Amino acid sequence: MRRTILTGDRPTGVLHLGHSHLRVTDPGRVEGNPVFAYLDAFDPDTSAVAELKARYRAGGLGDVIPKRRLTEVIETFLEPIRTRRPRSPGISSPCARSCARARRGAERGRRAP
Repeated sequence: MRRTILTGDRPTGVLHLGHSHLRVTDPGRVEGNPVFAYLDAFDPDTSAVAELKARYRAGGLGDVIPKRRLTEVIETFLEPIRTRRPRSPGISSPCARSCARARRGAERGRRAP
């Protein structure tokens, strides 16, 4: 469950910024844009987000910079959760539990006459 919000090695790479923003020089649309919606929700530096929005609306800002910013913000947000999680007693992944159950069943099947 390391990257359940956004998948992949670069989690924000799957988010689409919009059809009208094809070139860096094209003005972009911030409203309804999922990358900027996540930045609004998770980035504590509101002035930096406002600057990114202004640059994106004006043109001259590609899609990669806001996505990288979002990746950094989400990684920073998730880091304390990831470090605390293994220490929490009684929490194990459903997949690990299913695998253990399957191994026990396979072992019983091997021992059966």
